[in-house]
Amino acid sequence: MKNMFSTIHRSLLSAAFLITTSTLLLGQEEAAPAAEASPEATMSVLELIWHGGPLTVFIWICLVLTSVIMVTFIVQNLISLRNEKLAPPPLVDTLNQTLASGNYQEAWEICRANNSYLANVLKEGLERIGRGKESVLDGLAEQGIREAAALRSRNSYLSVIGVVSPMIGLLGTVIGMMRAFATLATSGIKNPGALAANISEVLLATAAGLFIAIPAFIMYYIFRNRSQAVIVHADDKVSRLITDIPFEELAGVRIGENFSAGAGSAITSAGESRKVSMALTTNCPVCNGAVTPGVNPCPHCGATLQWS
Repeated sequence: MKNMFSTIHRSLLSAAFLITTSTLLLGQEEAAPAAEASPEATMSVLELIWHGGPLTVFIWICLVLTSVIMVTFIVQNLISLRNEKLAPPPLVDTLNQTLASGNYQEAWEICRANNSYLANVLKEGLERIGRGKESVLDGLAEQGIREAAALRSRNSYLSVIGVVSPMIGLLGTVIGMMRAFATLATSGIKNPGALAANISEVLLATAAGLFIAIPAFIMYYIFRNRSQAVIVHADDKVSRLITDIPFEELAGVRIGENFSAGAGSAITSAGESRKVSMALTTNCPVCNGAVTPGVNPCPHCGATLQWS
């Protein structure tokens, strides 16, 4: 597609150059008509665009909107693609302390309250904490892919703008060439000023499309590399947060909307010591009755509890 675009573009510019050259050479033979400046030759840029007709005005409106959208995406990427945005240091410190104390449900609540890459990814992993380490890692990877795709989507639009804007300029070029040939067909070489104005319109549309495409492509490649770097940084923070989680001791624990601190080990005979983590539960693992941390035995079923 790019090769076809380049070929058409070169052909149209060559035609414009040939028309201009032939006009200047033949215009010397008719010095009297050429000496008079045509109204088109003295027009400003806005007047030239307006003189091109409704279709030309519409093309220029599209070019202006495209440039505004490009600037918007650039500003958004400058704000969002930062290490402090994806993994805020205060959030990392808070989660590190919460997870170290074993308050996994509280860590999930913190993640839910903070809309960031790290919080969204870690929240998905915490919801699978009772299924084992492999399940947690799978959840982190899946959510990481979704969050990374959302970050890269805004940047991909810059690439689209870099391809579309020259095509819009090329459309203006084609229309300008059609007008130039129509002027040449109706008035011949007696009005070189009008012909030159049409060719100026051709070059102006082409230049506007390239003026938008060049910075769009430059910023696309800059942000593509930047997004990869900040995502790797955030993933490293997530990996460090879950390093010391005792997954074997948390089998059967459900974190999230349906929070449950029930242990996954089988219930043994009544009266046998059962180890319960004070940081994880206030329910008896035998009868599931409410138990104040440190109380022994269970006031509901009489089972001996070993608090840690």
